[in-house]
Amino acid sequence: MNKLLRSNFSRLWKNKIFWLCMGAMFVYAVVYMLNGCRQATMDMSEYQYSIDEYYFHFALLIGFFCTLFSSMFFGTEFSDGTIRNKIIVGHTRANVYMASLITTFAATLLIMSVWLIGALVAVPTLGFWKTGAFRLFLFLLISVMFVLAYSAIFTVINMLSSNKALTVLISILLFLGLLVLASMIYNSLSEPETVSGVLLTQNGLEMAEPSPNPRYITGVKREVFDFIVDFLPTGQGIRLWQQEITNPVRMLVSSLFITVIATAGGLFAFQKKNLK
Repeated sequence: MNKLLRSNFSRLWKNKIFWLCMGAMFVYAVVYMLNGCRQATMDMSEYQYSIDEYYFHFALLIGFFCTLFSSMFFGTEFSDGTIRNKIIVGHTRANVYMASLITTFAATLLIMSVWLIGALVAVPTLGFWKTGAFRLFLFLLISVMFVLAYSAIFTVINMLSSNKALTVLISILLFLGLLVLASMIYNSLSEPETVSGVLLTQNGLEMAEPSPNPRYITGVKREVFDFIVDFLPTGQGIRLWQQEITNPVRMLVSSLFITVIATAGGLFAFQKKNLK
């Protein structure tokens, strides 16, 4: 395992896709946070901006960087015969698989860390975090865990797909599909319980009395939708973006569950895969 990891990380430091992802994330962090600073200084209202509102906005994008890096980095291992050579020299399939998972996880954490460092450019304008040390740590822990879940999901695809182009396509489409699904469910949960229309009266336009919103979700359906958002890595990203972490334990356990199930299933399928 150690030799496999050393080999993977040796390739990682020389990989152009990895450094492009790192650079893109850093530039995006700086530009995004500076734009937040500009918005804060231009807003004439009494609302007080803080770095908390922007610092975890990487959460929606980190899954894309994970899938892009991992599919491009490992996509050539089948076509180049790299995986077959690893098995021939005596490495077990389980070790090969786990080395790929660890490499993907570590690389994605490094890409995420670039955002966390670059986003500090907003500190002179917005100040330090107001959320408190424990909540900040909790947000970081949730981020690390759903990055692990992403890594587990995309490692399955990378280790089972023999075609690089197909690997990239499937990985990106899966991420986008999960993001759209989580967004649709989250938007449904965000519907207000009541709505107020506008009436045209003799005195002009007036607000009507609030009435029940037919699109507001209640009961068991709401609980199921809420669970799905907390369960999906993309849903957790949306929650983190909006700073609406109401059930952190469920989110952490969900990420761990996805990681275990995806890894177990991927290992089983990889053991059966024909590498010729």
